[in-house]
Amino acid sequence: MNERKAVPVPWYRTPLAPEVMDHLHSRSDFLGALQTLTYLAMVLATGTSAFLALGHLPWYGVAGLVFLHGMCCSFMINAVHELGHRTVFKTNALNDVFVRLFAFIGWINFDVFRASHARHHRYTLHPPDDLEVTLPIKIMVKHFFQQGLINPRGLIYAVKDALRIARGKFAGPWELTFLPESEPELRRLPIRWARTMLAGHAAILLASVALALTVSPRFWLLPVLTSMAPFYGAWLFFLCNNTQHVGLQDKVNDFRLCCRTFTLNPVVRVLYWHMNFHTEHHMYPAVPCYRLATLHRLIKHELPPCPRGIVATWLEIAAILKRQKTDPTYQHIAPLPTSRTPPVAS
Repeated sequence: MNERKAVPVPWYRTPLAPEVMDHLHSRSDFLGALQTLTYLAMVLATGTSAFLALGHLPWYGVAGLVFLHGMCCSFMINAVHELGHRTVFKTNALNDVFVRLFAFIGWINFDVFRASHARHHRYTLHPPDDLEVTLPIKIMVKHFFQQGLINPRGLIYAVKDALRIARGKFAGPWELTFLPESEPELRRLPIRWARTMLAGHAAILLASVALALTVSPRFWLLPVLTSMAPFYGAWLFFLCNNTQHVGLQDKVNDFRLCCRTFTLNPVVRVLYWHMNFHTEHHMYPAVPCYRLATLHRLIKHELPPCPRGIVATWLEIAAILKRQKTDPTYQHIAPLPTSRTPPVAS
């Protein structure tokens, strides 16, 4: 399959006035910095606290702080996702700097992800043009414990993928679709970034050993708080990120039927980079994440009922998954409002 054979999807989008669209699409270095630096501050605060606590708190206190740090670092992919859209900062150089920072910590090849994700937005849940997400998605309780607590398999896969791409090896129908062998220039940047990640994390490991032997034993914790950080404590990320499309419809031309929006408290929204507004993000992907709540308010008259919080969302998902066990062909059809009257401006 190649790009020219893919059929464009005639997506429905809630119409908005041009001046409203201009405001929603406006990028801000200030708001971008507020989101990015707040998230980075959470990562640095939890990591520094764990590092300094070693030798001063009981082992379980240090373990709790390390786990809290992993909770923050597990959302690196969401940071890379938003910065990869290049909508967070008005100054593109800032998007490029921070996407590399978070991609390095998260073992994410952002060039591969960016190419893949562009197709995911264009052909959301229309296989084979979108293979980033395919339905049905099976989520079991064991997946929560495998991925949400300690996930050594995730680290092993991340290192193996980096080693493979660093050697110029691209595999599987999806990678070979958006990074074909016939276009080596598209592969050059992912290969370079894979080598950078491997060299950088190797340097962290070597530095931690040297510092632990010469300065302080606590430096053995350094790779745990950096290279390994996205692979433990990811329970909250698991509960947030797996809501996006599970149980909904594929092969439809309406994002309201194939994406899920739900509400979160402000702290978790920052961690999740506002991706709980997932229908809105797909409908207008160029809207910066910090303006998605405003977009939600403007189009909610056309959206399905919005679950309030993670618990309500997963109760809804659990009911869908339970029905799919007995009827694998079942897909939840989100109820759409019959009225398309926009809210009255206050």
